[in-house]
Amino acid sequence: MKKIFLALFLLASAGELLSQLFNWSDVHTFTKPALLLLLLGYYFFASRSKMVALSLLLMAALVFSWVGDVLLMKPGELFFMLGLVSFLIAHVFYIFVFKQFRNDDATSSLQGLQRIRFAFPIVLYGTGLVVVLYPALGELAVPVLIYASVLTLMVLNALFRFGRTSSASFAYVFGGAILFMISDSLLAVNKFLEPIKLAGFWIMLTYSGAQLLIVTGLIKHDFWSARGLN
Repeated sequence: MKKIFLALFLLASAGELLSQLFNWSDVHTFTKPALLLLLLGYYFFASRSKMVALSLLLMAALVFSWVGDVLLMKPGELFFMLGLVSFLIAHVFYIFVFKQFRNDDATSSLQGLQRIRFAFPIVLYGTGLVVVLYPALGELAVPVLIYASVLTLMVLNALFRFGRTSSASFAYVFGGAILFMISDSLLAVNKFLEPIKLAGFWIMLTYSGAQLLIVTGLIKHDFWSARGLN
């Protein structure tokens, strides 16, 4: 069943990307809400096949992402704000998920100055984006600042799994977190700064890729080799 849900997710992603390219509104109405539901099904059956307990935190992150997807499909600032809040909550859940899906043994993890050195580019990017966008944010300045801070923390927590999970799990999750930041950056620049050509296509390409990589990476985490979970 997990392969079926994965295939359906990829099919829905392709349909969503085509709808963005050719302005197929009817296809978009169906494919975008389907994405996270199919990914949730993929996670459910993949976990069962590995005989590990489902993470309610991860399921909550996916559900709030789905709510955000649906809200952002509707026009108007109110729905944009509600969508922003939904994704903010999803990122908070992802922060706790990344802490859950890592081993207790931190001997091989990033330490001290090494931790700061690798975290610095992420913090710099998040801060720089806000600085560039700030003059155009108006009344949304505070909500966007809060969102950008939580998004940056989410990516940092994906980074800090290094050495505390398998290399494959780390690479998938960290790559997905970076794609999530890129997707949100494209959305923000397109909305507040200047229109991006084919913005919807690039936003959904990076977003669907981000969610799939994160979930796949978490599935690849080996709970059986862990001494315990944080």
